[in-house]
Amino acid sequence: MSETNTPTTTTALVTGASRGIGRAIAERLARDGVLVAVHFGHNDAAAKDVVAGIEAEGGRAFAVRGDLGSTDFATLLDDVDAGFAGLGAPAGLDILVNNAGMTVMKGVDTMAPGEFDTLFATNVRAPFFLVQGVLDRIRDGGRVVNLSSAVTRLAIPDILAYTMTKGAIDSFTRVLAQALGPRGITVNAVAPGYVLTDMNAWLIDNPDGQREASSNVALGRVGRPADIADIVSYLVSDDARWITGQTIDASGGTAL
Repeated sequence: MSETNTPTTTTALVTGASRGIGRAIAERLARDGVLVAVHFGHNDAAAKDVVAGIEAEGGRAFAVRGDLGSTDFATLLDDVDAGFAGLGAPAGLDILVNNAGMTVMKGVDTMAPGEFDTLFATNVRAPFFLVQGVLDRIRDGGRVVNLSSAVTRLAIPDILAYTMTKGAIDSFTRVLAQALGPRGITVNAVAPGYVLTDMNAWLIDNPDGQREASSNVALGRVGRPADIADIVSYLVSDDARWITGQTIDASGGTAL
């Protein structure tokens, strides 16, 4: 009598997945057969649109709301667990993508303490404590991908505090890879440059701005969300099993 292999379900939580790079990552992972928890902070309609699009293409996903400025992620993670269970997935998590982030276009001379604190809460504290929250959920051999930025190797005064948050993410990635290595969990970061998202709203519908930005990119154009999503897809695949603790520049060769 031959053995029957029970199909397994790979699960992922992608933060900030209702738009931009996060949306592209959720959509790409779903196309790869992953069951995706589409996290959003405020825009319920946008998150539902992402889920509907994934389902229309034969994928599986659900939306989950959570305030990343909070100090307590227990409710968010319980909702993620419930979402996976409701779609028949076993308990646990395979992939965490810390994508959600924000920026404040102010330099050291104008940044207010409250703005600084909100920036670090969203970009640094949230990924740290989300990882802490999933330590007993993420399976051995799992994947963590953090979104960094190419600005960490540049010097742009108007986004100094934002640059600091992404420098923290690079350090977090390297040390966390060492901490989780014994469990076979890889931890990497992806560092985009100019990408056509709301964070770079000045580039959208601005051909002159895109030409200016592209002039500093070796590959001659600004990035698209799918460019970043494809790299994340690779990093969470078995093909990238021997890569950990790295920050992958995903800027098309910006400011080489």
